[in-house]
Amino acid sequence: MGDAGRSAWSRAACVRDLLAIDPVGLGGVVLRARAGPVRDTFLAGLTDLPAPVIRLPPTTMTDRLTGGIDVTATIAAGRRVSGSGLLEGAGAAILPMAERLRPDLAVHIARAMDDCGLCVIAVDEGIDEDAAPASIAERAAFALHLADIAMADIHGPATGAPALARARRRLAAMQSAPELAAPIALAAMRFGIDSLRAPLLTLRAARAHAALHRRDAVEEPDLLAAVDLVLSHRVTHLPDTEATDLPTPPPGGTESAGADTDRIAPSDMLVEAVRANLPADILDRLAERASRTARGAGSGARRKGNRRGRPLPARPGRYDGSAAIDIVATLRAAAPWQTIRARTARTRRAVHVMPSDIHLKRFEEKSDRLLIFTVDASGSAAFARLAEAKGAVELLLGAAYARRDHVALIAFRGTGAELLLPPTRSLVQTKRRLAALPGGGGTPLAAGLACAMDLAIAAGRRGMTPAIALLTDGRANIALDGAADRERARADATRTARALAGQGCSTIVVDMGNRPEPDLAELGRTLGGHYLPLPRADAHRLSGAVAAALGT
Repeated sequence: MGDAGRSAWSRAACVRDLLAIDPVGLGGVVLRARAGPVRDTFLAGLTDLPAPVIRLPPTTMTDRLTGGIDVTATIAAGRRVSGSGLLEGAGAAILPMAERLRPDLAVHIARAMDDCGLCVIAVDEGIDEDAAPASIAERAAFALHLADIAMADIHGPATGAPALARARRRLAAMQSAPELAAPIALAAMRFGIDSLRAPLLTLRAARAHAALHRRDAVEEPDLLAAVDLVLSHRVTHLPDTEATDLPTPPPGGTESAGADTDRIAPSDMLVEAVRANLPADILDRLAERASRTARGAGSGARRKGNRRGRPLPARPGRYDGSAAIDIVATLRAAAPWQTIRARTARTRRAVHVMPSDIHLKRFEEKSDRLLIFTVDASGSAAFARLAEAKGAVELLLGAAYARRDHVALIAFRGTGAELLLPPTRSLVQTKRRLAALPGGGGTPLAAGLACAMDLAIAAGRRGMTPAIALLTDGRANIALDGAADRERARADATRTARALAGQGCSTIVVDMGNRPEPDLAELGRTLGGHYLPLPRADAHRLSGAVAAALGT
């Protein structure tokens, strides 16, 4: 029974009580947890949410959620009759597998949170970068991670329904405290939280916390608890160590405001309260989050791709044979107009369908990942690290095969580059070609980059997501035309790297020379990718570094 686990459960139990006291004002919670008894215990305690509580799996169709056209009633009435959706009258919603929620569903749920006060429990079972939709996480006051909590850490009796009812009555009678907004907003600003919802949710959480602890007004412990629960998971950068105070109130300000400000914690204290509860690896997480912003999401990225995924809501469109007609959606669109069309039609038909009624089926497109290994097989590389590079590529091939990624192999040596293996999932073929890769000759780096770029462009046109791993010692000495000219070779490599950077695919340059090569570091910057100098790394370390950089 660890102290960290007990503390984490205490926070979770507090969040559960605060949601029971003010579910509409606090919006909900994003629950990051895999299936297990701890998560079940937390969810089982959510007995005071506003009824009815509905479950919305990610496969819920939009019409079922919002209520589409009631076809039977529409035909019978001769006018559009809308059905009732799941969100109509719902007080709270549990979203299992929230990380898989489609954007269109997330929009409707977020709108219900704003307009109808829907309280949302978003159960996020994602791994790594998978997460609940940002629009819902933004509106939910809390975010909890239950992964580090064991059943033995669950302690203390749950707050009873009578105590929660008294807290709700105390909250309803509690006066607002707008003077508290300024220090909360200042603390949020220092942590790089630019959303105005965050300070408002913090203030609501502080009031609910005060009501839970039988206080008639917000005091310092309430404010410290609220900033910890609401602001900690929204931090985007650490604040400067230099203190920032609130502006001096103008002369003649109200005495009550000054008295309240003296009673509450100043903004610096709120900042320290948030900082004290940040995870130890917060800097690594922030850096990782920043690096993701300009990168693809890797295999399975939700973009136009080469593989069909789950069905999406049908959209109106012109039928040209490229997509199938959604019969049900088309009939739903045509249903409200049947009476009018029957009166004006020259031919009697059972159903009158116009081209404007046609809805086409849509499917989520998924993109396969293509790892393009571009290996320097020149004489200098063969003498230095070619054996380690081959070993690293073989290890990466195993990981790529497990993820069902496609791989391709390019070697450059002598006066040009050669595509040894076009995109394939065959692990045996790739290992065989790699083992037979000879070494020797010059280093036509520009030719290797150009060949990788051509392959990446072709893969992109087929809906794949290419990523390039360049393994070289960086001593380019062969120009694009095959001439042995070191200066022209370097200029050609830089020019080709700029063109490759414009394609927007992920790249990593692994410097496998005995010493870090400054030209390769510059090449990595030109490509807009990663540069890894690994002068004494073996095959395992090389493969680990490449996998971490490319997210394989």
